[in-house]
Amino acid sequence: MSSETQPALPHGDWPPIAWHLAVAVLVVAWYALYKQLIPLSEWLVALLPVDRYSHTGEALAFFFYDVPKVMMLLTLIVFAMGVVRSFFSPEKTRAALSGKREGLGNAMAAGLGVLTPFCSCSAVPLFIGFVSAGVPLGVTFSFLIAAPMVNEVALILLIGLVGWQVAVTYLVFGLGIAIVAGFIIGKLKLEGWLQDWVQEIHAGAAPQDGLDDEPLTLVDRYRLGIEAVREIFAKVWVWIILGIALGALIHGYVPEDLMVRIMGADAWWSVPAAVVMGIPMYTNAAGIIPIVEALLGKGAALGTVLAFMMSVIALSLPEMIILRQVLTLRLIAVFIGVVGTGILMVGFLFNILF
Repeated sequence: MSSETQPALPHGDWPPIAWHLAVAVLVVAWYALYKQLIPLSEWLVALLPVDRYSHTGEALAFFFYDVPKVMMLLTLIVFAMGVVRSFFSPEKTRAALSGKREGLGNAMAAGLGVLTPFCSCSAVPLFIGFVSAGVPLGVTFSFLIAAPMVNEVALILLIGLVGWQVAVTYLVFGLGIAIVAGFIIGKLKLEGWLQDWVQEIHAGAAPQDGLDDEPLTLVDRYRLGIEAVREIFAKVWVWIILGIALGALIHGYVPEDLMVRIMGADAWWSVPAAVVMGIPMYTNAAGIIPIVEALLGKGAALGTVLAFMMSVIALSLPEMIILRQVLTLRLIAVFIGVVGTGILMVGFLFNILF
């Protein structure tokens, strides 16, 4: 690993044992603080001139608890996944996917998407890199779909919210959408619907040789984990707070009967309506989970809420705007149609199963 690629972090001259001890102490401190979030949120609400059990009190308690909870979970998970990702550089990832047959390549790309804590917009640069390296178009779409929709942040938070059974089912269906949608797009042979400059790169791309295989130390991986936290927090912290604020408003003010009418299991149109409502929004998995929690708490159907969540993080309008620089409008329409159909199926199936 060259000096140009190593993140410039403080305390870089610490001996390895100091790094190991520091990480261990921070993990213990993280756990101790996490266990105090509920009393801390209640204490903060008590300091304010509001009735704890009023609409405003309920919304504030939700906000004061969820903001540090999501931030802390995101910090821990992104750091851990930053360390894991240090074993999978973008160059090695592109080389691993280049030349793979459709089907196997779709499954591999979707699996890699799960390991990358990217929102839909931040996954686009890797998507472009995959296309530039000659990775089949359908395989790149499997990654683009899986990266925001089925990542470790969503899964960990879903486990805490609705239990591991639902989270695992979500993982299976989400991966299924990414694999099948990418496979279908690949079979349609739509490379001609890429923007002209991308077609030229894709046609002339060749697998990269001579990749840098210099081993990293554990301290190097700690540094990359810290850098991942810095980089991702800079992109998503505003969206997390906005998402939690919206979730708090829903939790405190939206009447339960209204949410049941809009997203109730008995309303056949609730799933497509939720998908249509979700597309104009933009957040990532960490930001949408508080909204999911609030909607479920108001009696909304699980499948309808998950369809809303998937559309927000996999079909967001900002993502489409960025993809417009790479894809033609026809290909974007196909992408939305295929993925949207998969999301609708997941929503209806979850409403039947749960």
